[in-house]
Amino acid sequence: MSRTECAAVVVEQLRQQIDRPTTELDYETPYQLLVAVILSAQCTDERVNATTPSFFEAYPTVQDLATGTVDDIYPYIQSITFPNNKAGYLAKMARQVVENFDGEIPSDVDDLQTLTGVGRKTAQVVANVAFDVDALPVDTHVFRVANRIGLVREDADTPKKVEQQLKRIIPRSDWADTHHLLILHGRYTCTARSPSCDECALTSVCKHFERLQQRPDPREDLDASEGDYFCATSDHYFDEPDTHVDRYDIEQLACPHCGSMQVLRSRDGAPMKQVKDYRVNG
Repeated sequence: MSRTECAAVVVEQLRQQIDRPTTELDYETPYQLLVAVILSAQCTDERVNATTPSFFEAYPTVQDLATGTVDDIYPYIQSITFPNNKAGYLAKMARQVVENFDGEIPSDVDDLQTLTGVGRKTAQVVANVAFDVDALPVDTHVFRVANRIGLVREDADTPKKVEQQLKRIIPRSDWADTHHLLILHGRYTCTARSPSCDECALTSVCKHFERLQQRPDPREDLDASEGDYFCATSDHYFDEPDTHVDRYDIEQLACPHCGSMQVLRSRDGAPMKQVKDYRVNG
């Protein structure tokens, strides 16, 4: 199956699983959405949604926010991650909107990126959600899920590369839905830790799931007194493993006798082989 065909299956399957592929941030205006997305960096939408009502009561418009100082803004967002930095971003952003865009949140991605605290991902989210501009923003969830499934090549090691590769295989009309579908799938099913593969509708096309199946099955019949580790290939115990670097550049424990990486820990029967995973660096 080509990556284009795989993407079509993924989008269709996720549409069946997710009724409303849209942002979970609460907002009513482009200004409110922009503030919420800035606050959501490295913070949960739930926390942002709990914070913004009092913030927007104090600063109902971008013009109001433009009069605020960092010290004024900080108390309203102190429960958010990096509140000092974000208070500064919001104050500068608001003044820039008032001074450079006549108090109107710009709809153009490039214009949005001229605002303090607004990177490519934030700009695309606001442009797409608030102004219906075709965009496919890549956050940590989209990055992880696209790589795990195999929608992008192994060289897609930055959000921009993931975005570029996804746009080549997904019709423009599906970009917005795909962004939200991958985020929600990553948030609730294909989580960063302990993904729920047993509840996933995409296992038939997922490279990560395929690699998990290539590990030895856990075993409950091992005897730790025979050795710390057990080789499932050669069927014997040993205490001191070798290490081998696999084709994904991951250092794996290996059997010192046959070199197999199909190694289990004797005390609990858990497979020791690691499967490559994906995180946005920086």
